[in-house]
Amino acid sequence: MAPNPPATPILFDRPLLGARQCRAIGLGPASFLLDRVAQDMAERLDAVLRAFSDAADLWTPGEAVSNLLRERFRSVTRIGVQASQTERLPFAPESLDLIVSALALQFVNDLPGVLAQVRRALRPDGLLLAATIGGDTLTELRQAFAAAETELEGGVSPRVSPFADLRDLGALLQRAGLALPVTDVDRIVVRYDSAFALMADLRRMGATNVLIERRRNPTRRSTMLRMAQIYAERFADADGRIRATFDVVWLSAWAPHESQQKPLRPGSAKASLAEAVKRRET
Repeated sequence: MAPNPPATPILFDRPLLGARQCRAIGLGPASFLLDRVAQDMAERLDAVLRAFSDAADLWTPGEAVSNLLRERFRSVTRIGVQASQTERLPFAPESLDLIVSALALQFVNDLPGVLAQVRRALRPDGLLLAATIGGDTLTELRQAFAAAETELEGGVSPRVSPFADLRDLGALLQRAGLALPVTDVDRIVVRYDSAFALMADLRRMGATNVLIERRRNPTRRSTMLRMAQIYAERFADADGRIRATFDVVWLSAWAPHESQQKPLRPGSAKASLAEAVKRRET
């Protein structure tokens, strides 16, 4: 009997994520990052020379992206985190032309599995367009917390989620069976009066710590104050305001279709690079 495949590690508490996003609405959401992504997504869709009819918005917080889709497409399905705290997608095979997701995939436990489900749900020549948080996002906050906890508590606890980089995400698109994968990064640097102002915005984004291994007891006041001090010492501009980095990683890929461009088979080239170089040198 073949051994069972290893279970996917559970990094994120998705029910808690849904609760945090609901709390953010009550606090008055900080939507500047999502608004920027929604505008960028509209421009990227306008540049696609392909007609879509049935679209889905996967786990995007808020209504900005769904409203964008409803202005453009006949049928739009929105899947919210609160309504779908598992990672099983409710889409029939080959039922959609377009799946989008904004600032949500960074909280997925089994991203390869979700991308494989997206591939099955797309019709041939259907498009996945997603923006996720990745790269060096919140590196300043991560470093400041690590330094403060090491100094005052003798160890580091998980504070900021791990984020995938560009190459890893591109490889996952290919692994899922999607064609023509493209990834790029939009780096956004936001300035705040203090680390506490940044953390208040993260609460209003519904983007605070939902790691399963997060510390469950409240952080010491002395640690928080030292973290803010270290943050200001290392990452402040001349005017005293601190910087916070957000890397928005864009992913696009297509369900395979016979009309799409395909790479040449190895050895099928009709011209020799060595011969071309030799002729040029001559």
